[in-house]
Amino acid sequence: MARLREVLFEFYQVGDYVKVSAVDPITLTEVSIVGSAHVGQHELERIAANKLRYVLRKQDRQTPLKARRGLSV
Repeated sequence: MARLREVLFEFYQVGDYVKVSAVDPITLTEVSIVGSAHVGQHELERIAANKLRYVLRKQDRQTPLKARRGLSV
């Protein structure tokens, strides 16, 4: 699951920092990062999307093979 078709982003700025949440709308997995408000939006999105990919790959490795194929366990 290295490629994400769609990622939803939410930005919340507090002073010099921005909290960025990234959500995979298919699995509803959400991750967050905090970065400098002086960094560009695209860079913050890239970092958050990379973290989301990492978490999804980790979850996929922990899921039993039968469950991945849609079979009941």
